[in-house]
Amino acid sequence: MSRWTDMAGKASGEDYAARFETLARSGKNVHGEARFCAALVPVGARVLDAGCGTGRVMIRLAELGYDCVGVDLDASMLAVARKQSPGLPWFQVDLAEFEPALLGIAGGFDLVVAAGNIFPLLAPGTETTVVKHLSAALRPGGLLVAGFGLDEAHLPVPPNLTLADYDDSCSAAGLTLVDRFATWDADPYDGGGYAVSVHRR
Repeated sequence: MSRWTDMAGKASGEDYAARFETLARSGKNVHGEARFCAALVPVGARVLDAGCGTGRVMIRLAELGYDCVGVDLDASMLAVARKQSPGLPWFQVDLAEFEPALLGIAGGFDLVVAAGNIFPLLAPGTETTVVKHLSAALRPGGLLVAGFGLDEAHLPVPPNLTLADYDDSCSAAGLTLVDRFATWDADPYDGGGYAVSVHRR
């Protein structure tokens, strides 16, 4: 069981979506992740949203002209995504078992994005496996972008994944660190409790 499932239970999608709707109504920009990704690859690029949740990031990228696929393990989150944008491809799958061919879709993505603390919320011990699956889904030269918390202030669960651990997993999967930021606004990383990492296959 993933740490997300253990934490959130079985009916989390509507609550999660409502939280971001409230933020958007308050004037907060809730599309930082999509803007960040759009600065890395050209319009029309193929993007995999790994751990897409309710689809907030992927729907925005699709609106901007990207060719997107979303995968997530949480059925309640995907139900919201499908309701909000029924024309986009959403798949329920464990990232530790993700293989595009098994879903009837092509690999060779230009970019894979894992936003929303995906890696710290995986089932313990599966992080390296997930990175390998996501790396394999990239085209040569493609990018893996992951943003996640590193301390209690930035996580809903006790921290269990360091940047060194994550970088080791990426290296084992044939990925090289390109850059690292402190936020989705591309602020320089200074060793703080949240990091957005960009690795290239």
